[in-house]
Amino acid sequence: MNRMSNSPDVQGFFDDATSTVSYVVTDRETRRAAIIDPVLDYDPASGRTRTQSADALVEFVGRHELEVDWVLDTHVHADHITAAPYVRERLGGCIGIGEHVAAVQREFKSIFNLHDLATDGRQFGHLFAAGETFSLGGIEARVLHTPGHTPACVTYVIGDAAFVGDTLFMPDYGTARADFPGGDAATLYDSIQAILSLADDTRLFMCHDYKAPGRSELAWQTTVKEQRERNIHVNRDVTREDFVEFRKQRDSGLAMPALMLPAVQMNVRAGRPPEPEDNGVCYLKIPLDAL
Repeated sequence: MNRMSNSPDVQGFFDDATSTVSYVVTDRETRRAAIIDPVLDYDPASGRTRTQSADALVEFVGRHELEVDWVLDTHVHADHITAAPYVRERLGGCIGIGEHVAAVQREFKSIFNLHDLATDGRQFGHLFAAGETFSLGGIEARVLHTPGHTPACVTYVIGDAAFVGDTLFMPDYGTARADFPGGDAATLYDSIQAILSLADDTRLFMCHDYKAPGRSELAWQTTVKEQRERNIHVNRDVTREDFVEFRKQRDSGLAMPALMLPAVQMNVRAGRPPEPEDNGVCYLKIPLDAL
C-alpha cells in the first residue's frame, strides 16, 4: 500500500468554549468518513444546549459530499458533552467507543445514583475491543486501549494518523491528568509508551489545545518522533517512576473541569439526556460533597 492510500485526509474543528478539537477523517479515494469527538455546545449558566459546533462538521461533510461510517468518541469526556447522537441523526454512521466504557458507567452510576443507567455500554452502537480492526473506506484502522486518564480511553489509529484523545497534548503542554475516577498515572505512562511505539512519522492528533506559555497559535497535530523527543512531561528521558511522581503532584492542585458534572452524566449515555420527568423536562444532578 502506498503512503497516500494509507494517509487519510484530516480536518480539525476547534471549539473555543472547551478548547476541544473535533475531526472529520476521510479516505480520499472512497469519500468514506469518520467523525471523532464532536462537541455539543452547552451553557452551564442557563442549562441550554446548542449545535453550532456540530453543525460545522455537518456542513463540511455535506459540502464535500462525504459518507459517514463512524461517529467516534475517544473516551467519556469530562470537559464537553458529546454531540455524537446529533451528528448520527443528520449524517448516519455508527457511534463507537471503547468497550471499557462499562467501567466508567459503573463508577458514575454510583456517584450520581443513576438507577436507570445500564452499565454494559448498550447506549453505544459499537464497543471496540483492544486491538480490534475496522476500515474507513479502503484504509485499515485499529484501536489501541490507552487507559490512565480514564479506564475507557482509546486511540484510533487510522492509516498513518492516530487520534489520542486526552492521553497526550502538544509536546510543549504535556500529558493528561490521571486523577479522575478510575484514572491512574502509572497506567497512563504505559499507554503513552504504547502510542510512542508507533512509527516515528505517525501523525498524532490531540483532542485539546490550550496554547502552552510562549505559544500564540493553536496547534493539535504532531508526530510520534516529536512527542518522544520533546514532550515536557514524558519524553524519552523520563522514567515511569518520575512520571508517576510528577503527575500525582501536579494533579493534586488541579481544579475539576467546569463542565464535568453535566458532561459525564450525558456522555455515559452516549450523549443522550436522561428521560424527561412528568413535566417533560430533562434534569441533570449536582451531587453535593460527593467529589
